[in-house]
Amino acid sequence: MLELSILGFLAEEPLHGYELKERIKALSGHVRPVSDGALYPAITRLIKAGKLDQHEEPGASAAPRRILSLTDEGREDLLERLRRPKQAEITDQVRFNTVLSFLRHLPDRREQAEVLRRRLAFLDTPTSFFYDGGEPVRAEESGDLFREGMLRVARATGAAERTWLEEAVERLSRAEPGDSPATGP
Repeated sequence: MLELSILGFLAEEPLHGYELKERIKALSGHVRPVSDGALYPAITRLIKAGKLDQHEEPGASAAPRRILSLTDEGREDLLERLRRPKQAEITDQVRFNTVLSFLRHLPDRREQAEVLRRRLAFLDTPTSFFYDGGEPVRAEESGDLFREGMLRVARATGAAERTWLEEAVERLSRAEPGDSPATGP
């Protein structure tokens, strides 16, 4: 997900490492903070793979800044990652939000809708944080005030997400050629 975030933010504009780190941190928040020990090796891998370009610009009051930008190969890699997210990127809420953050870069509305349909299919599969005899435990059956709270909040969040996903798929399906993929009609 770190590489997807790097590619996605650089698809929007060239950035230096600190700006990139701050944007990734804002996206993932406290749930999955990004460390320099993870970010800079990922940047180096993407540069070596020809997906990022870097050049130096004078700093405002400090040493020169290393500016990163996306190459054509990097843009293609981003689009491929968005077209075909891994299953964990569909099922994990934080990872899916990362995909969702950059899905507008995918120019084909049908491909955007297909990613959303995959998430809908996942949400339609009965699941729980807790199981009894292999069956998902519902909030009302938990027998524990705190687990009930977790399950009720998850159910409400899932219902809201499902509603939005259905609306988004509908909008993408009725968009006219030439409508912006990010906004639709």
